[in-house]
Amino acid sequence: METLFIADDEISIRQGLKYIIDWEALGFSLCGEAANGEDALAGILALRPSLVMLDVKMPKMHGIEVINRAREAGYQGKCIILSGYSDFKYAQEAIRNGVSFYLTKPIDEEELYAAVREIRETLSTEKQKSRHLASYKSKAKNIVLHELLTNTLDAPLTEDDITHFHLQADTYQIVICEDFHKHSVNAPYTFADLLKVINRENNIFEHLEIDNKDVVLLKGSHGLHKLNDFLKHYEERPIQEGSPMESMFLTYGRPVTELTDVHLSYEDASVLLNRRFFCRQGQHALGYEMLPGASLEEPNSPPLYDFLALSEESLSEFSKQFTDYIQSYNRAMIADTLHELESGLLKSSKEIKEIKLFLTDLYLQTKEAINRSHAAAEIPFMSNSAVIEFIERRNYLYEILHFLSEQFEMIMNAIGNPSKDTVIYDVLFYIDHNFRDNIKLETIAPLFGYNSAYLGKIFNRMVGESFNSYIDHKRIDHSKELLLEDKLKVYEIAEQVGYKNVDYFHKKFRKYVGQSPAEFRKAAEK
Repeated sequence: METLFIADDEISIRQGLKYIIDWEALGFSLCGEAANGEDALAGILALRPSLVMLDVKMPKMHGIEVINRAREAGYQGKCIILSGYSDFKYAQEAIRNGVSFYLTKPIDEEELYAAVREIRETLSTEKQKSRHLASYKSKAKNIVLHELLTNTLDAPLTEDDITHFHLQADTYQIVICEDFHKHSVNAPYTFADLLKVINRENNIFEHLEIDNKDVVLLKGSHGLHKLNDFLKHYEERPIQEGSPMESMFLTYGRPVTELTDVHLSYEDASVLLNRRFFCRQGQHALGYEMLPGASLEEPNSPPLYDFLALSEESLSEFSKQFTDYIQSYNRAMIADTLHELESGLLKSSKEIKEIKLFLTDLYLQTKEAINRSHAAAEIPFMSNSAVIEFIERRNYLYEILHFLSEQFEMIMNAIGNPSKDTVIYDVLFYIDHNFRDNIKLETIAPLFGYNSAYLGKIFNRMVGESFNSYIDHKRIDHSKELLLEDKLKVYEIAEQVGYKNVDYFHKKFRKYVGQSPAEFRKAAEK
């Protein structure tokens, strides 16, 4: 429905205009009226009606001046001038200001009806053209964005192109979103859905689909801050059931300052999307910082390289270690070696299928070695084909490592009867060697063959404090040693002992020591 605004200083004429024709049948509804020129101008600029019927001679401001000022303020609606004069000068000036019709009083009903019908048809045509133009622009923009991200542009974008497509910004970053639950058809939320809530001026992101991937181009520091705030929110709080992040998995590439480098950020995010296999349990985001290989600070960074060669030599070495630790019931070293294996694989650029094959061979070689040494033991091994199928079907590395941990625990139980209480000393050994990492009870408990709740209880009972408190004490004690050496800055020491956030390190240090790191160092110098 189009809108109508009537301005005339005579109330009888305004009332007559409302009923002289069937406005609703012609697709119009009255949105406002005015009795003088000043009120007419204010109403037009506030309501932006589709059609204004405006008397020429009104108090406070002439009708021609009203429409002239409205045009200068950006009003682009249609206008019918009503006048008791047939003066050609008025008509000329009205036409110059984009007036559609100049009708003289008394108004002829048929003439008014014909004018309004023609205006209605013009409005419909213009809206259709506008929709088509918007559609063409949208398609053109999507093509440009697609080629920009895939680095297939035939020619660089000009400054006019960048302005035309609203791509000007001081920094850019790519985010790819997919369903966290791999077997779901459609996720209830996407990252773009969340951004739309705060993107009121449509200036912080662009959204498109590339190869069935949901892609967001963040524009400007404000857009990048929104991503950081979003990630920080979910890092600091457990993901609640029904929250948007529960259904999303995000990868994000490096920030770049040049639009011509945005394809590098897209390439990062695409590579990371194929590395979901390396995610921790429940992890919902992977960033460019987690890519294997060299630094990504420069656009043309060196090629990726392997920190762990998936060779026969490394396979034999890991198999021998696990075989020895199993036979000595050394759960701590099994956990430590699994952690070492995981760290190496996280930095590997090998294909997932190669990594799965390596882990399958690792288990089968270890199984064969144990069978040779303990031929008389009744060990309930899975068949080789079942192991191969199980590992092949896993979506994540942590699932395979948990499987190996459980199998090694099963073997130890089958070949001997170690005391269950010794597991706490093994856990302490593991913590003492890995407290700098982001270790959590729920992630290391399976490495020792326990669920986290049970292990937490026996840890608290035997050690006298909680798992997290013990780790904090280890970190703070080591940080005190580093502070006394006086070789590193406080934020460097925080990172060295496992605190990524220096403010959080300050808080923990003051809690356990009673003073800040700087105060502790200064007091030691006296």
